[in-house]
Amino acid sequence: MNESHALISNDATLFGILAAMLGVIFYTSQSDKPAFKKFYSVIPALLLCYFLPSLLTTFQIIDPSESRLYFMASRYLLPAALILLTLSIDFNEVVKLGPKALIMFFTGTVGVIIGGPLSILFFSVVAPDVVGANPEQIWRGMTTVAGSWIGGGANQAAMKEVFEVSEDIFSAMVTVDVLVAELWMAFLLIGVAKHKNIDRAFKADATAVDSLQNKMEAYTASIAKVTSFNDLIFILALAFGATGLAHWMSDGIAPYIAENYPVLSKFSLTSGFFWLVVIATTIGIALSFTKARNLEGAGASKVGSVFIYILVATIGMSMNVMEIFHNPGLFGVGLVWMVIHVGLMFLVAKIIRAPYFFLAVGSKANIGGAASAPVVAAAFHPALAPVGVLLAVLGYALGTYGAYICGLLMQASAGVY
Repeated sequence: MNESHALISNDATLFGILAAMLGVIFYTSQSDKPAFKKFYSVIPALLLCYFLPSLLTTFQIIDPSESRLYFMASRYLLPAALILLTLSIDFNEVVKLGPKALIMFFTGTVGVIIGGPLSILFFSVVAPDVVGANPEQIWRGMTTVAGSWIGGGANQAAMKEVFEVSEDIFSAMVTVDVLVAELWMAFLLIGVAKHKNIDRAFKADATAVDSLQNKMEAYTASIAKVTSFNDLIFILALAFGATGLAHWMSDGIAPYIAENYPVLSKFSLTSGFFWLVVIATTIGIALSFTKARNLEGAGASKVGSVFIYILVATIGMSMNVMEIFHNPGLFGVGLVWMVIHVGLMFLVAKIIRAPYFFLAVGSKANIGGAASAPVVAAAFHPALAPVGVLLAVLGYALGTYGAYICGLLMQASAGVY
């Protein structure tokens, strides 16, 4: 085992630092001082929530591999957040968003599937030495990025096993995955502030999105009240009680499927995390048809958003921006791959005149999943977060299958080296 040189190894201390960072970011983002207003007009607060924690890793203040904070946030806070964010959803209004949301989501999936092999072909022509002398390892490692970019961590782990990816190349590909994905996230968030201009350029009709936002806002306003202590207890009891139920059910369902129907592993149906996300989201949707929906008036989605931002900070601390310089060739491969995905998204959005909201959320429902899609959706407006949640669940279902197809195509493409 490698000896860690991190200055801070206590998770309680690290959690306090992350909380303090979030506090400073949101305090300054609400400041009336001209310097802060100008800064946050260019740099979204959400982007800083990813970037500042990454500096702790970059400067070896912490070693994220020794921390359990991401596991805590992804297994406890994420499902609780999904429940609270879907609690107030108007499912009928989401259906009325029409087919463009699904078209943009599937376009994102196709962009990842074809982007991997096209990136390999690109470098085989332009710079065949850029990824080193072992294309066999490269394409195998890239399958784990495909799994992550179509579904999430569970799909990524599945590809690692299916294509027998070595630990060394897997570690490098995780870095490529995170850095390239968060770079695209930065551009998406910058675009949120200019989404009306982008919609005009696309000649897009965003009335369905605006209608959903207005109806969700109206509903929240109609049930709004001063939050009491009891309200907060009820919100947390519901969120974590349902999260416990989701864990209990996933602990039974995933092993049962793995033992009796192992072929379904291609669809992530043997992944406990997949079922955790699906069950939590289903519980949230079911509760939206009950009186529990009124907890939104006491701030249920706000509590869920707090959980999401804690998750964002723990994801950010896993990034080491200096790794770009350690694996510049692999980073280039990932960057070209992402450019293909993004180019296809913009092309289809222009053709079908899809609002930028569908482009952004459809992309992040693939590249980021349940941890990022609701965050991007909420950047447009908190009332829209459930749309990101629902599309992200679809991404988890397709992740391993799409990544497997991508892997086969990359295997064929690697033959040209």
